[in-house]
Amino acid sequence: MCGIWALFGSDECLSVQCTNAMKIAHRGPDAFRFENVNGFTNCCFGFHRLAIVDQLYGMQPIRIKKFPYLWLVYNGEIYNHDTLKKQFEFTDYQTKVDGEILLHLYERFGIQKMASLLDGVFAFILLDTANRKVFLGRDTYGVRPMFKLLTDNGFLAVSSEAKGLTDITHSMSSPPKITPFLPGHFEVFDLKPTGKVESIQMDRFHYCTQEPSHAVYDTVEMLPSGFVPETVKSNIRSLFENAVRKRLMAHRRIGCLLSGGLDSSLVAAMLVKLAKEEKLKYPIQTFAIGAEDSPDILAARMVASYIGSEHHEVNFTPEEGFKAVEEVIFHLETYDITTIRASVGMYLVSKYIREKTDSVVIFSGEGSDELTQGYIYFHKAPTPKAAAEESVRLMKELYLFDVLRADRTTAAHGLELRVPFLDHRFTAYYLSLPEEMRQPKDGVEKHLLRDSFKGLNLIPDEILWRRKEAFSDGMTSVKKSWYNSLQDQMESEVNDYDLEKAPKTFPFLPPRTKEAYFYRQVFEKHYPGQAKWLSHYWMPRWINASDPSARTLSIYKPDKDQ
Repeated sequence: MCGIWALFGSDECLSVQCTNAMKIAHRGPDAFRFENVNGFTNCCFGFHRLAIVDQLYGMQPIRIKKFPYLWLVYNGEIYNHDTLKKQFEFTDYQTKVDGEILLHLYERFGIQKMASLLDGVFAFILLDTANRKVFLGRDTYGVRPMFKLLTDNGFLAVSSEAKGLTDITHSMSSPPKITPFLPGHFEVFDLKPTGKVESIQMDRFHYCTQEPSHAVYDTVEMLPSGFVPETVKSNIRSLFENAVRKRLMAHRRIGCLLSGGLDSSLVAAMLVKLAKEEKLKYPIQTFAIGAEDSPDILAARMVASYIGSEHHEVNFTPEEGFKAVEEVIFHLETYDITTIRASVGMYLVSKYIREKTDSVVIFSGEGSDELTQGYIYFHKAPTPKAAAEESVRLMKELYLFDVLRADRTTAAHGLELRVPFLDHRFTAYYLSLPEEMRQPKDGVEKHLLRDSFKGLNLIPDEILWRRKEAFSDGMTSVKKSWYNSLQDQMESEVNDYDLEKAPKTFPFLPPRTKEAYFYRQVFEKHYPGQAKWLSHYWMPRWINASDPSARTLSIYKPDKDQ
């Protein structure tokens, strides 16, 4: 996790522009570097470093003697860098940085094959001054963020977070669009002698439903084929264990968020098991947040005791939550309702981890609900095909919702997030299974995933079969949901007249409740005129829902009612 930032063809003095790079400084608290590109007086790179791998030579932009004309800044982790280095017999390695593999792959194979061979999470900016090309690329699900601004006359600015671009000076009379870079894509620009660019190619290199090109070099050999249930469950276990194992690559302490739900419990349990096998020199810390009687706190406590982690509980009161809302929206760069609700807890637990512990690399269970049809509304899917299509849609939109939340709330406190459920090989396999197999079964969502770990004693049985609880609901008291507390608070913050006028005030995605209106107001205060960063609100399908919370749905049953 770090912050990357670059300009090509700046219309303004670089020293004035580079103050914008400091807006993403939280992403890399260990070091900062700002470097002009030789021969291009109006092009530069900015980099905020969080040192996770190769503490000596990990500074960026990365340049090596063998290819002096290549410049690279990237944010992410390339889990198969060693495998690829051996596979293609790359010599003359200059650093131990996982990102150096990008330079060798690009030089030998070009951008398309380079990007498709990377197993990991990444956003990169690669400059080839010899061939006058600039390349941008982002991982399959957009686990690592990247935004770009491109003016009519070819000035390109790129940043890990949009806030690094909002005050960039340019020569256009109307503000250019700032857009999130599409996950699973790369873009090629011609670099002109003036430092300005022209986009010449935008291509997808990864599809979430197809086995990735790098699978043939993976540590897990070819899996047995066919859809016999026992084979499928065994493959799910192998790929999940592999996904957690490869993410142990770190020179800093590893911890895990633990809500006590199925997903984070499986991740935490597997992490503790593999940490023992790999003989890590410290116990794995797990972190839960919630009110004292919240379902999540109690469930997480049970799991931590069962797996033997060093467990931390962070107390949460609605009042602390209200106070954090504005900061959270500033970091998120969205006004989506369910994203903000769920982010408050994650933001506060990340703050605790940063201030009170030495864990820096944080595992979490993101992506599982989208992949394994975990949301309660999947019970209402009209057909297995409709459910499978919805699952793929959710996966493609992760970068706007859950993955955005998970990255920004942890990055705000200089932590690096790791999400094994979004391992490309694991997701491609799961999405290739017959549609009927992946549906909720016997009234239980994620039935196939749960069944795959049945009888292994990895986590307690009552957690393995625990009902889905939205993170923002599970961390508050059963007596009163977090979303109810928020709605009550917003009653006094927003008046009826303002809400009535909302469609005129905010014609794009107008807020329909006082809570939504309040979030939109805060968003507009920090990011005026940028409402289109969000294309639509996250809402359940196939059910008459007026609120994204699962607790408002007619099919919701709290744990105690089962």
